[in-house]
Amino acid sequence: MQSLNKGIVMKDRIAGLLAALVCALALGGCVTINIYFPAAAAEKAADKIIDEVWQIKKDADAASGDKPAAAR
Repeated sequence: MQSLNKGIVMKDRIAGLLAALVCALALGGCVTINIYFPAAAAEKAADKIIDEVWQIKKDADAASGDKPAAAR
């Protein structure tokens, strides 16, 4: 009878620990991290990337001797 009670107590402990773990994970999953990106800075970075891409295309066209599409 003693070993039967130990088994029940052990199962109750495991169930309690598992429930605590599930609650901790559920609570941790509710955390939201908000990151603020200033609109002006994002727009400036986008413009810079676009300018760089156009510059690379112009350099490639000049190296190959092609005229830009707008000049054709």
